[in-house]
Amino acid sequence: MGAEHYPKVNFKWPVVIKNGENPIEGVTLTLNPNQAYILCAKPLKLYEVLEIIIDVPDSDSSISATAEVVFSNIYGPDDQISPRGMIVRFLEISSDDRKIIARKAFEHLKSKEIDTLKLEALQTIIIGQDEIEPKAA
Repeated sequence: MGAEHYPKVNFKWPVVIKNGENPIEGVTLTLNPNQAYILCAKPLKLYEVLEIIIDVPDSDSSISATAEVVFSNIYGPDDQISPRGMIVRFLEISSDDRKIIARKAFEHLKSKEIDTLKLEALQTIIIGQDEIEPKAA
């Protein structure tokens, strides 16, 4: 399922970006199981591949992923409409890390008025195939 099918959640989670140079610190603006909008002072260029570590608040978990920059606001205005940052698409992320994002997003959105198909899409990530198939006796 493409990133456009998962709802974006407004989460402010700390991020460290590693691309071979000095680490860049940032914070997520929006997040879903396939991508993140990361606010940072020095966004990277389009198509750059980077390693990111996202700290999950109120837990001992962190999410590690390899990602590609698909949108970057390097030179544009830094305002409410177009904040300084970049959107990254996760290229490599473990299923457990993807589940963490989906579970937190589902918990956050389930009380809001949102398309039920999008909530169901999140649930498909949360519930693994081994959890829905009956065990042989």
